[in-house]
Amino acid sequence: MHVVVKVLVFCATIILACHMATNSSLYRKSVFFFKGLSEFTRNGFQKAARNFQTSDLDGDISGLSYMITGANSGIGRSTALSLAGKGATVHIVCRNSTRGEEAKQDIVSQTGNDKVQLHLLDISKPRDVIKFADDFVKSDQQLDVLVNNAGTMVNQRELTEDGLERNFATNTLGTYLLSTELLPALEKSSDPKVVTVSSGGMYLMKLDSENFQFERCSFSGDMVYAQNKRQQVVMTRKWAESNEKVKFYTMHPGWADTPAVQQSMPDFHARLESRLRTPAQGADTIVWLCIAKGMTNGAFYQDRQAVAQHLTMAWTQSTTEEENLFMTRLEQVASRFRSN
Repeated sequence: MHVVVKVLVFCATIILACHMATNSSLYRKSVFFFKGLSEFTRNGFQKAARNFQTSDLDGDISGLSYMITGANSGIGRSTALSLAGKGATVHIVCRNSTRGEEAKQDIVSQTGNDKVQLHLLDISKPRDVIKFADDFVKSDQQLDVLVNNAGTMVNQRELTEDGLERNFATNTLGTYLLSTELLPALEKSSDPKVVTVSSGGMYLMKLDSENFQFERCSFSGDMVYAQNKRQQVVMTRKWAESNEKVKFYTMHPGWADTPAVQQSMPDFHARLESRLRTPAQGADTIVWLCIAKGMTNGAFYQDRQAVAQHLTMAWTQSTTEEENLFMTRLEQVASRFRSN
């Protein structure tokens, strides 16, 4: 009898976990949608921009070095363009050589800054990420700020050659590995930062500390992506708690009109195209976090303001134990690739 009860409890737990992971509540979705229409659109940016201090971006960054992943298009490219325009050294990390080289040449042409370097890397491949970071550290090149912008939303469950669910491999594990493996280079800087481009979609999800691969539930690409973005916010806070030398931030760029949105969310893009932010507006807070001073370590930013990491009464908060378990299990996954 006790065995039957335990089996029933286990099954009920799995069903509940799947429901939470793939079918966020109507309340969350409703609040998120109306919040998005008010804050995440082009009008939302223009309203917030009235309070921006232009002097925040006046600092001289010509002697600083930035690395931006996913910089061949959209928000990443706009970030690279802005930083290069201010004279910084900019390392753009791209998966595709043709698009990456085109982006590099365009940035150099527009800014007159030839301190733009192209690196080829697929963030979804853990061993490649580790080797890339190790080579960069050994090269003794300067690195002051890492911008984790590369991401993906695959709407059908797909495994990489390493057996990892592709969204998780790119958005969560890739971000984790690149950030941790580049710490030796970052810690040499006088003001090192890691800026991770998350998403407001994370408001829909409570942290899942165990089901990284989404093997136990029906698969929904947008909810997997939202879970990955929640994971990025949690790992950033945990890094901020444990590293005294580097500052860590996450941010939401708002709803921006980028190739990634057009490809991954065509219906959303078609409905809201006229209201979407430009890539430059989406990149504004990234650039601000890269340059400005005095931000709150570990915080989540939107339009140059630290904002709440949970919707009111959405029941998405996780316990310290759950967050520690997530970090432990993420490191266990990462260590499989470090040892080979």
